[in-house]
Parts: sequence; C-alpha cells; structure tokens
Amino acid sequence: MAEQNTYLTTAGLDKLKAELKGLKEERRPAVIARIKEAVAYGDLSENSEYEDSKNEQALVEGRIAELERLLENPQIVKPGKSSNGEVALGSKVTVKHGGSSTSYTIVGPAEADPAGGLISNESPIGQALLGKGKGDEAVVETPKGNVKYTIVSLS
Repeated sequence: MAEQNTYLTTAGLDKLKAELKGLKEERRPAVIARIKEAVAYGDLSENSEYEDSKNEQALVEGRIAELERLLENPQIVKPGKSSNGEVALGSKVTVKHGGSSTSYTIVGPAEADPAGGLISNESPIGQALLGKGKGDEAVVETPKGNVKYTIVSLS
C-alpha cells in the first residue's frame, strides 16, 4: 500500500502529537487499570464494568492506530495563498454568500473542524475554492441546488 501524505499545519501536527501522547501515556494506562480492577470482581460473563472497559480499550487503541497512521508521513502546509494568488492548502479565505461573510482556513482532512473555521481541501466547499482568486465565484453543488460563494479576501 502506498504511503499517503497527511497535510497538516504546524498547529495541527502539534495537536495530533499531543493527542497521541495523551492517549498512550494517560488514557491507555487508565483503561488497563480499569480492566484489571474489573477482572478482580470475578465472573466476567456478567461483568458490565469489564465489558465497558474492554470497549473503551478498543476505542483508545483504534484512535492510537489512526493517529500513528496520520503521523507516518506528515506534509506541513504553510499558511497563505499560492504564489499566483490563488486559494491553496493553508489559505485563509473570506467568502460572501447571501449577504453574510464567513472565513475559512483550507486544511487537510485530518485537522478539519468546520465549526472552528477549518475546512478540508477535500470538502465540497474546499474543492470549489481551490485555485480561485480574490473576486472569483465558487459554486458548490448541494442537495438543495448550487450555492455561490464570492471570495472577498485571501491570505
């Protein structure tokens, strides 16, 4: 399987590394301790504490594996627009739609947080904005029809 790059800002990389460290050094040992305690209660067939602990362990181990995969080949994205003044990974874009303005930073999918203004370059809005410049319109296809965004500023 070919290695896939994970596009991250420096802040996004630091955040994922901190999360991985917390999971390995704090959460994983806490879950293991809960499992040992639950085993001490005896009969595992009807031990809900044991079952809950094993389920939590599976979630923690799954997230650790996902983070390790994401951090295998990180590509740092520099903030700003592309050299030709177009929206690219790392760009902060302010768009106007229906009389209101919204700002987004274009990031890789691993650190996307739409509520926090970080949208993935693979999202419909992100894809529509990539390669556009200030004053350009980006059209996003939605189930309710096409939505037009006008790029007000780009940095």
